[in-house]
Amino acid sequence: MIIAVASGKGGTGKTTLTVNLARVLMEKAKIYVLDCDVEEPNVHLFLQVQKIEDKIVNKSVPELEPEICSGCLECVKMCQFNALVEVKAKPMVFSELCHSCGGCVEVCPNKALTEKDFPIGKVSIYEDERYVFVEGRLDVGQPMSPPVIKAVKKHLPNDPKAIAIIDAPPGTSCPVIASLHGADFILLVTEPTPFGLHDLDLAVKTVKELKIPMGVVVNRVQAIPNLITKYCTQNQIPLLLHLPLDQEAARLYSQGKILVDHLPEFKEKFQTIVPKIQKILQEVQHANQN
Repeated sequence: MIIAVASGKGGTGKTTLTVNLARVLMEKAKIYVLDCDVEEPNVHLFLQVQKIEDKIVNKSVPELEPEICSGCLECVKMCQFNALVEVKAKPMVFSELCHSCGGCVEVCPNKALTEKDFPIGKVSIYEDERYVFVEGRLDVGQPMSPPVIKAVKKHLPNDPKAIAIIDAPPGTSCPVIASLHGADFILLVTEPTPFGLHDLDLAVKTVKELKIPMGVVVNRVQAIPNLITKYCTQNQIPLLLHLPLDQEAARLYSQGKILVDHLPEFKEKFQTIVPKIQKILQEVQHANQN
């Protein structure tokens, strides 16, 4: 089972949910944790696991051989991302904008363009008897994170009995879609504020387009019911958990500690999530069969 943890906005508690859920689940089996928030990965601050190796992530970009180029500019016309532009009747390559589609190489009549590797980030792999933890990290200044996210997700387990948890980037843009694609269930984390509700609605609409079962976790709750509770009820979205606004939890989090190791009431709450997810997935499977 692949569980993706996402949110419509940053700062709602995705990493809190990811690491605490992983800690609860590792009591039963080895857990795969993938940090796909590659622009700002922070799961490593909580999971103290030994690093096994680093892998450089490259993307393919075109390289021009000027002496062969005839200046037909077919490659410039073909590129939809402005990674190739005309400068003095010759194409100029902007590697940062390239989406590695290879179209420019294919349309060049003189074979003046060849593909080369362009480093954009790295994947770090950590492992011990409890976890396999994979972290992606986009190089500073690089605008395209999906290739790094896809490199992280190559380490998802092949074992159908294994459980993997993906910490997705915030928002609803391309990096989020790349992270959520292929997940069995999506946990949407939000907070009971007007901003939280607005961005939760965007995230819900995105997940509905992906047709992946989902549930909501509300973090930093002071009162129930709240505006998120009402929204989930009106839209028939499973509300799986309320996490209280707790000063001790905030203190532990700021020290890089996992809440379920220190707060029994939080451990009890997190232990209820997976059975609820399994029940929802069984209901979805039954509905599809009928």
